[in-house]
Amino acid sequence: MTDPRTAELLAALEADTSFEAGAQFLKIAADYFARTRTGEGPVSTRLDKRALTARFDEPVPMGMTPLADVAKRIETDVMPDIIQLMHPKYMGHQVSAPLASAVWTEVVISAINNSQAVWEMSPVTTVIEERVIGWMCQLAGYGPGAAGTFTSGGTEATFTALLAARAAKYPDAWRTGWFGKQPPVLVHGEHAHYAVQRAAGAMGLGTDNCIAVGSTPEFKMDPVLLAETLERLHREGRDVLAVVATAGCTAVGAFDDLEAIADLCDQYGHWLHVDGAHGASVLLSEKHKWRVKGIHRARSLAWDPHKMMLMPLSAGMVLVRDGKDLERAFAQSAPYLFHGADSEVELSPDLGKRSFQCSRRADALKVWVSLQRFGVGGIGALYDALCEKALALHADISTTPGVKPLHAPESNIVVWEIAESDPSKVAEARAELNRSGRGWVTSTVIRGRPYLRVTAMNARSDTLSVHFLE
Repeated sequence: MTDPRTAELLAALEADTSFEAGAQFLKIAADYFARTRTGEGPVSTRLDKRALTARFDEPVPMGMTPLADVAKRIETDVMPDIIQLMHPKYMGHQVSAPLASAVWTEVVISAINNSQAVWEMSPVTTVIEERVIGWMCQLAGYGPGAAGTFTSGGTEATFTALLAARAAKYPDAWRTGWFGKQPPVLVHGEHAHYAVQRAAGAMGLGTDNCIAVGSTPEFKMDPVLLAETLERLHREGRDVLAVVATAGCTAVGAFDDLEAIADLCDQYGHWLHVDGAHGASVLLSEKHKWRVKGIHRARSLAWDPHKMMLMPLSAGMVLVRDGKDLERAFAQSAPYLFHGADSEVELSPDLGKRSFQCSRRADALKVWVSLQRFGVGGIGALYDALCEKALALHADISTTPGVKPLHAPESNIVVWEIAESDPSKVAEARAELNRSGRGWVTSTVIRGRPYLRVTAMNARSDTLSVHFLE
């Protein structure tokens, strides 16, 4: 006989599976969409951490609470003070105002809870992930032998790619390590994402063995300086683990000259990784994809659909020109997980063999749904629209007294300075704006000077104007 407490719990579990129960949470999301897309209310909270902490200062719950009451708390205690990325005046970090189709798919992904590590736990979603990865490899210009895996984001994607580069250059490194040997160097541009040096530190290479190559006036890795660096390293007999180029750098959105960099990597026989976490989505744009000419020559590519493809977090990818590179990167056996014999791999692939993660959500499903919904052309048009918003803002800044643009935007990122003012005023101006709720922008430091920075990530923003700073 089931005791009353257990019976109550089982009844709650059953009740929570109903459409009516789920609809409470879907309504919260739908109401958020409706409210924010009209520009209603502030972009961000005016409360500080102390006030927010006090709101949730409560003992761990020991008993059950009706689901309707929990949903109500989300409405009253959570939603009013979130950063509203769907708000037309949110222009902050490179996190998207996501497509609703992908948001609704998140419910399905969580409900099925299939783990992508092993085929027997995710047969359908494994096939979908392989199909989506295949599409992305095709868009990148990779051939039939290409492969990839979904990641938590660009940082993990770059880390995975560099592990693959290590396995290619040092086949025994996974087993024996590489301590005691002269370490190789990792070459990247001065505006590379911190993920590159983070990977160097995490994999035991050490950030001291990272070489930053200077930029052109347009903030691109300078091919002339890169050639000089690679030639010097060659003369010194130093191994190069990889050269990392950037497609859409975080600071200003600039695209490195991939053809020129690929030529140099081919000349010296170096692995070329392209960090396209932000900018690789340009491949969906007929208007702008020329900016990544030569990307197919990269041996590996990081790409975040949760940026310019407007997916909800998380949805990152690493692609490799040769799928075997990923298999070699993680030279482990785990008989409690991976059961397929080598001859069966093609029929029952365990994706965990090519990923740093084990337990992993079926994030490919939301990308698949959104591509079904809008197609490459539709998402590419949204990419173009975000770039147009940045160009409009740049034009506005260029004719506004007291502000000065740093660069002509190549993507959806615009950076400017408050002219004829103390650099310390930049932080003050940003803090005041974000605190006011009238907008939400970020800042950066480039060549020792602070700048204000915006990223157009919301397709619903009718216009971006510098006049919100007034």
